[in-house]
Amino acid sequence: MKRNHSILSKLALSAFILTGTFAQLPTTSHAASTDDTPVWSREDAQNFTLTDENTAPNIDSFTDVAPDYWIWDTWPLRNRDGSIAKINGYYVQFALTASKEYTWGGRHDHAEIRYFYSKNGKDWEMGTVPYDTDKALGYRQWAGSAMMEKDGTIHLFYTAAGRKDEGPTFEQRLAKTTFEMDYDNKEGFQVTNNGDHQILAEADGEYYETQEQKTGSIIYSFRDPWFFQHPETGEEYIIFEGNTGGDEKTLEEKHIGDVDEDVPAGAEDYNGNVGIAKAENEDLTEFELMPPLLEANGVNQQLERPHVVQKGDDYYLFTISHQFTFAPGLEGPDGLYGFHANSLFGDYEPMNDTGLVIANPAEDPFQAYSWAVLPHGQVISFVNEYHDENGNFQQGGSFAPTLKLKLKGDTSEIKREMGEGEIHG
Repeated sequence: MKRNHSILSKLALSAFILTGTFAQLPTTSHAASTDDTPVWSREDAQNFTLTDENTAPNIDSFTDVAPDYWIWDTWPLRNRDGSIAKINGYYVQFALTASKEYTWGGRHDHAEIRYFYSKNGKDWEMGTVPYDTDKALGYRQWAGSAMMEKDGTIHLFYTAAGRKDEGPTFEQRLAKTTFEMDYDNKEGFQVTNNGDHQILAEADGEYYETQEQKTGSIIYSFRDPWFFQHPETGEEYIIFEGNTGGDEKTLEEKHIGDVDEDVPAGAEDYNGNVGIAKAENEDLTEFELMPPLLEANGVNQQLERPHVVQKGDDYYLFTISHQFTFAPGLEGPDGLYGFHANSLFGDYEPMNDTGLVIANPAEDPFQAYSWAVLPHGQVISFVNEYHDENGNFQQGGSFAPTLKLKLKGDTSEIKREMGEGEIHG
């Protein structure tokens, strides 16, 4: 497999240094944690096997919907209850974009959010940046989610990465702005009534690691706000990617599980978690940080773009992970990972025993990334790095084929492939 290009590209966002020394399980004081927070343990995160049920079909070509721009993390406009929204009959998706005047690896330092629209949910046209970039928070804007009120107000949740006057640092804060969108046959899509940009939450150092508390070689996380309205209580939350807070990094027995091995030194620096904050007002401008929904101390550094899909009595917590963010001694594919519980704050257990829901094919392990599961089991992602029909390495940067996923209890199965970026309500 030709993997050198993929690894070099990933180093543009964060460095990965694998320590070669090994140590016994630490037994001293540990980072701040909640005793009853569910864990994805080292015992769980092993023996990943690619099967017909979890392996995505091969990608050897794609339609570039925005030839002048890189496109990556993508999310649809949803209604307050999580269903897919429409504006005058049009589906809308938002995505991270950057001009192709920047390199593939350098795109992260110049990310802006643009919208795309489609009448049939298949054929997409690119719109503009729907906010004033001079007023947006952060040196650049990273991924989030979008929700539309019944009155047409759109809440765009995003990650304010860095600060305008400091350049592209890795500081991350959860932010939001509002605007309205309309479509008519003469003018096309118009964005109006732009609201203020506000910070909703910052890492507290207790539940969620701050930039100053970070150890290890991979950047810390406090990003990817995903709006979620509880279907039973109506309470509203943002779910996000974090790291376990605290100044001392050690592992507890629950993070290890029943494994007959010494834990490699440095594994304690990999402390990804799935965070949650509760809305304190209807305007969604005030949020209270809560203990995380899931933690992966000693397993994985980045549980990216987490989101919850509810189906009857089943709650599915999904997240994405890179191969290189697994802790020393563990090997997992770039993939979509899922956890199942019977309530939002339930005892999440890894789906399919290990947590793996979708993986790229072994012959092209980095072909797609940033999967997001929508209410009807549609799974969107973007084309990352792949090999074409002639075996040549290519950089992607556009919508990948949507996958249809069947969820049943704590198991999942890929049923079929759909169109590139295809969504339906």
